[in-house]
Amino acid sequence: MKKKNNKTGYEATKRLRHRDPRSRGGRARDEENRTFTAIQHTFQLPRYLQSLEVRNYSKTTIANRYADLITFTTWAEQRTLTESNSITKLHLESYQRFIWRHRKTNGKPLAISSQRKRLGVVKDLFKYLTKNNHIPANPASELELPRAEKRLPKQALSLTEIKTILNCPDITDPLGIRDRAILELLYSTGIRRAELTNLELTDLNPERQTLQIIQGKGNKDRVVPVGKTTLTWLEKYLDEVRPKLLINASEKSFFLTSYGEKFHPDVLSRQVSKQIQQAEIGRPGSCHLLRHSCATHMLEGGADIRFIQQLLGHAKLETTAIYTHVSIEQLKAVHEQTHPAEQKRPKK
Repeated sequence: MKKKNNKTGYEATKRLRHRDPRSRGGRARDEENRTFTAIQHTFQLPRYLQSLEVRNYSKTTIANRYADLITFTTWAEQRTLTESNSITKLHLESYQRFIWRHRKTNGKPLAISSQRKRLGVVKDLFKYLTKNNHIPANPASELELPRAEKRLPKQALSLTEIKTILNCPDITDPLGIRDRAILELLYSTGIRRAELTNLELTDLNPERQTLQIIQGKGNKDRVVPVGKTTLTWLEKYLDEVRPKLLINASEKSFFLTSYGEKFHPDVLSRQVSKQIQQAEIGRPGSCHLLRHSCATHMLEGGADIRFIQQLLGHAKLETTAIYTHVSIEQLKAVHEQTHPAEQKRPKK
């Protein structure tokens, strides 16, 4: 009879750390080892992706475009559309309907933004094929994308909900300290999940209380402030936990998984979602919810929107401006002060 293993947290993962990486499941870390089928060579996918590299597109962008184009070429091959110069506007409109009808594993359709992204990648591919004389004319030039939705993001977390989430990890366990440091950093700085997973040890400057984001979205660098409380948790993680997780002495990643490796963004999302779920605040969420709450709370606290733009790393102020629509506290205050129905009536 096998003895039941009641170990949890760090102790439960110690025995897993020396397993063959190939047996761990999940997504492969090296996304650059791509193989191309005959039809994908016909559509010049290798050269197109290489052109993106030459133009200094990020690895994440190239990987996402590769995945979207695999979907398109698979659709084309299933319909015997195996020559790039045989594709017409009618074919692309048919693909657009295919994307529109597609349902995710949860039965829901793709968001309009996802549909626009997938079709936009196909339009860019055919623009490349035409420009480089692989096809005589561009069948995607007049393909109309779905109208973009102007929807507000989800309501930000309250300060009480934030406190509940931050206190959720079990800080008596090394992994709980790591998870607390991750949650603290996401809320304090508003950085993106990919930016957090790409952090290295040298990116934190404890003396200046700053964090350097190298090659963030759009391959742009920026420096963001780190709150004192968050800095305390980061230093506790670095001093007490990271040495226990480290397997390869050359690993530079700031946050390490139980396997001593850099986090994959999807793994990080699942981890944060799990913490939010365990907090039992009655609503789902992940890394972006903490980023969104950081910006909203700063705006409600009186921060200039231009500083929030710099913190979040938005290229355009219009992207940051959406938080002015979400932040209701300032509007409530103005409403109370100026609306006639809210004014105190003079005593008779």
